[in-house]
Amino acid sequence: MIPDDQVEEVRARSDIVAVIGEHIPLKRAGKDYRALCPFHEEKTPSFYVVPSKGFYKCFGCGESGDLFSFVMKRMGLDFTEAVKYAGRKAGVAVREVKARPEYQDPNRPLYEANAFAREYYREQLAGEETGRLARDYLKRRGIDAETAEGFGIGFAPDEWRGLRTAAARHGIDDAILEEAGLITTSERSEEPYDRFRSRIIFPIEGLTGKVIAFGGRLFGPGKGAKYLNSPETPVYHKGEELYGLGRARHEIRKEGTVLLVEGYTDVVSLVAHEVPNVVASLGTALTSVQARLLARFASRACLLYDSDMAGLRATFRAADVLLGAGIHPSVATLPGGEDPDSVARREGRDALLGHVADAVDALDRKLQILTRRNRLASSDGIRDAVDRLLPTLRATSDPTLRDIYISRVEKVTGVPRARLEDEVAQAPMQPSLPVPRATDARPRVGRAAKQRIGPEYQLLNAIVHDRRAIDLASEQIGPKDFVDMANRAIFLALMENPELDRAPVNMEVVAVNRLEQLLASAEPVDDVSRVVREAANRMRSDALLPREHELRRGIKEDPDEEGKRKQLAELDERVKRRRGIDPSHWTPAVRHRPSPGEGTASTEERP
Repeated sequence: MIPDDQVEEVRARSDIVAVIGEHIPLKRAGKDYRALCPFHEEKTPSFYVVPSKGFYKCFGCGESGDLFSFVMKRMGLDFTEAVKYAGRKAGVAVREVKARPEYQDPNRPLYEANAFAREYYREQLAGEETGRLARDYLKRRGIDAETAEGFGIGFAPDEWRGLRTAAARHGIDDAILEEAGLITTSERSEEPYDRFRSRIIFPIEGLTGKVIAFGGRLFGPGKGAKYLNSPETPVYHKGEELYGLGRARHEIRKEGTVLLVEGYTDVVSLVAHEVPNVVASLGTALTSVQARLLARFASRACLLYDSDMAGLRATFRAADVLLGAGIHPSVATLPGGEDPDSVARREGRDALLGHVADAVDALDRKLQILTRRNRLASSDGIRDAVDRLLPTLRATSDPTLRDIYISRVEKVTGVPRARLEDEVAQAPMQPSLPVPRATDARPRVGRAAKQRIGPEYQLLNAIVHDRRAIDLASEQIGPKDFVDMANRAIFLALMENPELDRAPVNMEVVAVNRLEQLLASAEPVDDVSRVVREAANRMRSDALLPREHELRRGIKEDPDEEGKRKQLAELDERVKRRRGIDPSHWTPAVRHRPSPGEGTASTEERP
C-alpha cells in the first residue's frame, strides 16, 4: 500500500492537464480544457478537464474522476500503479509499505505537533492581552482578522517555554517538538526552549494543506533576525516549497501568471487586497526545484522584489532560474523605498496591478539598466555588458525565446549573432583563486590580519564550524553588535538560514568573499561554546572603548574641575561595567597624574 500522505502529495503536485494531455489533445475552453472523449466514440467534444478542481467529466458517456482514475482506466493500471505513474511525472518519490492494520505514517507525529502549534499561536494572537500588540501590528499592515484567520496567522509570546509547556499537557513530548523545529536547545540552558518568541507567526503549508513549518517575524523591540524560519525537518525542505502556493495554485493556473514576492507579509497583504496569484520563496533564493514546481501551474512570472541593488541581483538570479524551468519572467519596478505590501496599502489594488501590467521582460530590464548606466558607450563597457547578459541567454531553456533574446542583444550591443551564439554555447568561466607570490608568504599586519584574530571573526568561525552554536550566539548578541559591516551581514545570513552553504544573492561582494573563505576553511574549535561566549563578551566590551577614550581626552583637556570630576565618575562606571562584561580582557588601572592644582583620580588606560 501507499501511505495516504504520499497519495495526497502526488495528487497536489500533479498537473492533471499535463498528464491527460499526454494521452488526448486538449484545447482550452475558458478556464477548463476540452477534448473528444477517450472512453467512447463521439464527433463533438464533450470531455472536459477542470484543473481548478482536479477532475474530469464526459457529458456524453458520464465517465468522471480524478487524475488517478483516468490513468487507471486509460492505461489499465491498479490504484497503486497509477499513483506511482503520476508520482514519476510529478517528481515525487513514492514509497510503498506492507499493508497492516496498525500502520501509521511515520511523519504523523510531526504533522500533529505542527497542527497543535498553529492552534496555540492562533490562541495567543486572539488573547485579549497577550495578542493585543500583535493584532495592532497586523492591523497597521492592512491584515484584517478574516485574512489572518485564513492564513492561520498567530503570535508567539515573549515566553521561553510557553509552547513547550502547553504541548506537554497534550502529550506531545520534547523529542517530537525538537524534530519539528518548534523547540531548540543550547549549552546555556539545561532545558529545551521555544524557538519562536515575540514574533508574528506564519504557518507554512505544503500543497496538501498540512502545516509543515513556520516563519516568525519580529515586530517589536526584540533581539534577533527580522525573520526566523523553521529548520529543515523530515516534512519541510525549504528549497522545495513556496509560501502560499497551496491556496494560490488554482488562481495561478487560471491566470497563467504567478506573482513572486520576497516575504510572508507581502503574500498575505496582496491576498487581502484581492490579488490571489502570489507566492514567496522561504527565506532563500529561488531554487530550480521551486521553479519547476511553479512551471506546473504557470507559464509566466512577474517578479516584485525590491528595486535596490540587492533586490535587483535577487531579481535577475530568480529570473534566470525561472527561464531554466521554462517560465517567461518579467520584472515590475516599484517606486523607490516601496514593496508590494506598502504599495497595496497606500495606493490600493489597482495601483499595484498597474505596476504588474507595466512589468518589463527580464532581459529587456537588464538592457534598460545597462543603457541607463552608459555601459554600451565603449568597447570595454560592451564587453562587460555582454558578460552580464550571457547568464540569462544561457539559462533560457525555450529555444524560440533564446533566439529572440540573442537577436535583441545583437541589436543593442552590435556584437554579431554568431559570436553571441558561440559564447552562449560555452560553459561559464569559473573564477580562479589567485596564486600567492613568494613575497606574499609572510603574514601581513593590517586590516585583514586583525579581522582574522578579532572577536567578530572568532565568533563567526565558531558558528560556521558548529551551526548548533548559532542560537547561543544570537542569545548574547545581535547583528548591530558587529562593527564590521561584512561580518554583520554574514552573522545575519547565518541567523536567517543556519544551514547556509553559500552566499545569499543579495550579499555585498566583500561579505561574499569573506563568507566563502569561512565556509571553505573554517578552523576547528575545541570548545565552541566557550569561544562564542568569550567573543561575544569581548565584542560588547570593545563597544564601550570609544566613549572611554573620549572621557580620557576630556579629563586631560577640560579646565573645569567640576566637569573633570563628572567625566572621571562616568569613566570609572564604564570601566567597572566593562570588567563585569569581560573580566578576562581588562588591563590594570593606571593612575592619572594630575597637573598642579588638579585632583587625583584613578582611571584605566590601555598600555
